[in-house]
Amino acid sequence: MKKNTNAIMLFTIREMMAGAGSTLAGLMVAKAMFQNYFPYDLRRLIKRYIYKIMNLVYPYINIRFPEYQGDGFHRSKAFATIERYLNENSSKQAKHLKANIVHDNQVIVLSMADHEEVTDEFQGIKLWWTSNCVTPNRQSISFYPTEDAKRNLMLTFHKKHMDIVSSSYLKHVLEEGKAITVKERQRKLYTNNKNENWNRFARSNWSHVAFEHPATFDTLALEPNKKEEITKDLIRFTEAKDYYAKIGKAWKRGYLLYGPPGTGKSTMIAAMANLLKYDVYDLELTSVKDNTELRKLLIDTSSKSIIVIEDIDCSLDLTGQREKKEEKKTEAEKKEEKAHPVKAEMKKREENNNSQLDPALIRRGRTDMHIELSYCSFEAFKILAKNYLDLESHNLFARIDNLLNETKMTPADVAENLMPKSTEDDEEACLGRLINALEDAKTKAEEEAKARAEEEAKAKEEEKLKAEKEKDKEKEANGKEGVEITNSVKENGDASH
Repeated sequence: MKKNTNAIMLFTIREMMAGAGSTLAGLMVAKAMFQNYFPYDLRRLIKRYIYKIMNLVYPYINIRFPEYQGDGFHRSKAFATIERYLNENSSKQAKHLKANIVHDNQVIVLSMADHEEVTDEFQGIKLWWTSNCVTPNRQSISFYPTEDAKRNLMLTFHKKHMDIVSSSYLKHVLEEGKAITVKERQRKLYTNNKNENWNRFARSNWSHVAFEHPATFDTLALEPNKKEEITKDLIRFTEAKDYYAKIGKAWKRGYLLYGPPGTGKSTMIAAMANLLKYDVYDLELTSVKDNTELRKLLIDTSSKSIIVIEDIDCSLDLTGQREKKEEKKTEAEKKEEKAHPVKAEMKKREENNNSQLDPALIRRGRTDMHIELSYCSFEAFKILAKNYLDLESHNLFARIDNLLNETKMTPADVAENLMPKSTEDDEEACLGRLINALEDAKTKAEEEAKARAEEEAKAKEEEKLKAEKEKDKEKEANGKEGVEITNSVKENGDASH
């Protein structure tokens, strides 16, 4: 009885397979007859009504996002952003993945393979994403991406959720994808090319390298209260895009960093870029010919980036003005400068300190926050000691504190003295070297101050002597005039007799 049952089941499966094959063959013949014998207009009309009937029965909506849009030469930003979102959030479900190596062969990024499907959930709604690829049948050599395999991402969801998907879900996907891209991308340091090297066929007038500066606000030699103020301002700015749009103001913020060389201005910029995950554009104004080129460069920058103009006071046309001043000097002033070089140098420094940038350049809205980076304080020194020597306290710290209050030294010089020069240098040696450098700087500053004081005293004494000589000359001249007037009166009196 059992053998008969097995035989009947096998016979039934064979019949089903045969029937399915016959049905499939019949459909293929019907399709061929439909394509060959029905006119094109009639076929199009039949297809239209078939699609309408299917839409009445099929409850789902499909949205396709092609990889290339428009002219087909530029990759769709929406496709790239959605692909990044799916790689981060849904690719763990996929069984077939593609591996791409980025960040100079250091990081492997996994993404969905073609014809793979993953699910996503948003506000209790289930959605499906499918990666599709259509390869042309013809064999040809292609120079353009549109002639290669056409990829697209298809989103499928129930039609009753259309409002939520169109108004909220797609916006959520794009925002998340952009945030992931900014966070994990290889950031770059751009520099503008010189005008004579511009190529009208070039895609950009900026050249770039990978930005790999390790500076952070944790390692920045700066007072903690000022550091906290700057970081809070930066974070608040990044989160205030909607607020800027609400008040009708461009979403940008300017920072003016000023101070002596070696006080950490460039390091501060690197720390800002690492905190915000932004690219850096180093704009060299001396390579820009006019305002038109400057506008082109600024337009060619990407969003969420830092544009740096270093030594802006030196980039402006100040040398010509200085040359004109030099030409206006009299011979007496030139001789005085040669005779008293210290006094002349002091005068130049005073003029440079009093000179200011154009008020239109540093007004609020262009430079919203002015940050002065001065000489190394004891708080900044403790950060450097922690960074370079892993020290939080030492019996030499008190001596260094006193010396930093008595003399000026930049954080760059302090860091150079703290850095071990050999494997034999320990904490005592590095701190001792810094103390010696501070004492030398203090002695040098005292000698310079003394020399300046002596030069000033000498200059004042010479001015005093010069003034006395001028007074004597005036008295002598007045005496001569008095004698001449007396003689003339006598002569007039004799003439009257």
